[in-house]
Amino acid sequence: MPGGGTVTDHLQPEWANLRVFSQDLPRSNMIGGSTVEGARLLVTGPSSVPNRFEIASTRMWGIGLLPLGWARFVRLQAADHANLLAEVEKHPAFTRFASLSNIFANDPDDEAELAQLIAFFRSIDEPCGDTDTITLVHGALVDPEVANVAELSKRSGLSVRVLERVCRRHFGFPPKLLLRRQRFMRTLATFMLAEQGQWKAAIDEHYHDHAHFTRDFRAFMHMTPSEYAALPHPVLSAFMAERKRMWGSPAQTLDKPEGALNVRGALDSGHAAPSSSAI
Repeated sequence: MPGGGTVTDHLQPEWANLRVFSQDLPRSNMIGGSTVEGARLLVTGPSSVPNRFEIASTRMWGIGLLPLGWARFVRLQAADHANLLAEVEKHPAFTRFASLSNIFANDPDDEAELAQLIAFFRSIDEPCGDTDTITLVHGALVDPEVANVAELSKRSGLSVRVLERVCRRHFGFPPKLLLRRQRFMRTLATFMLAEQGQWKAAIDEHYHDHAHFTRDFRAFMHMTPSEYAALPHPVLSAFMAERKRMWGSPAQTLDKPEGALNVRGALDSGHAAPSSSAI
């Protein structure tokens, strides 16, 4: 960051993530929840609210944990950690990841750091008996044609009751909220990638009208669409465009489970997705 300044932005609702930082450390606030400042290694659970962060010059590795990744690496009830923001070393459920804070011990080297991350996650990977079910539900969830819980249940081949249990266990939220989040994130991603940045052209077809969209926006971002549009987005605007260019998906919540950011073939599909960035 030139001149030693800081930038402020909002991470959108997403799946779980681990983020490790070098140099300047962030101040993060999960809106309506906890605030963490000065932590080198952060964990966030599956979220339905924004994470407001402020950061100066830094290097970062982010490891996104899709539902199957959560099941294989975290192995806890995702709903119990929804909208979590915590320092890894201070949260008893995530101490197994504490050694990731040493990733920046040597001179900057993306290739070497990536190799360390891959080796680490391979060392803690365990099979999950729900793999096929998670993949089916996730695949149906990210399909824009699936608009309601009944359709999600049918596509997944699960009763609504079982679907509820699977979603809370591995996805963090009930199916209805997950579908709302998908609809919202499709709209927000379209808006962020559009050159003109007009909501009218971005609103998902499953919204009844603009008022319906505005209610969802308030629920997920704790502000109105106009208030969000008026804010600067120095990190997310550039990141989403680059993510779309490189990986075909501008947001983690829109990733498909098959081939989901399979980093150079080194990690199994849908498990963990490391990415490096510098600010």
